[in-house]
Amino acid sequence: MISTELSTELNQLFGEKVETLAPGSWQVDTPEFRLLVLLSDDQSWLRLLVAIAPAQEAQPFIEQLMEDNFDLTQETRYALQQDVLWGVYQHSCAGLASEDFVSAVQRLLHLRQQGLDNCFSRLIEARVRQIVQAAKQQGQSLEATLQTLDRFYEEGLLGDMKAGATAREETLSAWRYQLTRLWEEINP
Repeated sequence: MISTELSTELNQLFGEKVETLAPGSWQVDTPEFRLLVLLSDDQSWLRLLVAIAPAQEAQPFIEQLMEDNFDLTQETRYALQQDVLWGVYQHSCAGLASEDFVSAVQRLLHLRQQGLDNCFSRLIEARVRQIVQAAKQQGQSLEATLQTLDRFYEEGLLGDMKAGATAREETLSAWRYQLTRLWEEINP
């Protein structure tokens, strides 16, 4: 795929939202995302980039992001650069088919849309699993574990002390749901 073909593909996908920054580099800027399309100086390699989150927000989820790179992201990858978590796609221009380019753009936009939500959910589930495992190893029942969490919230050991009663109850409800859901699955 050469520069003119890339330009045509981008225009077919995004129309007038495509901006040529310099020869071999384009930007698609929308309220939902900003996609950068860059060719190497010798125009032999293509790189697509979409910002996902500030690196500081992504830091707690590095393990989940690396697992995703291995298992889920297929031809796209997560990467950290310039204090930003990026979705990245790189490919040799010589072997790049139009369908692969469109697929990569769609996958990057999907990563952007997901943000860190899936990573957060998986991290929380892993932590809840650890709590269930520890509680069961100590011989606690589900009810006793729920009471301990409730007490921790009452004493301010967990949660935001400034949160109101409604926020506290919503948080405890989410804990109860997760603990109950995972309790029977986990064996010490």
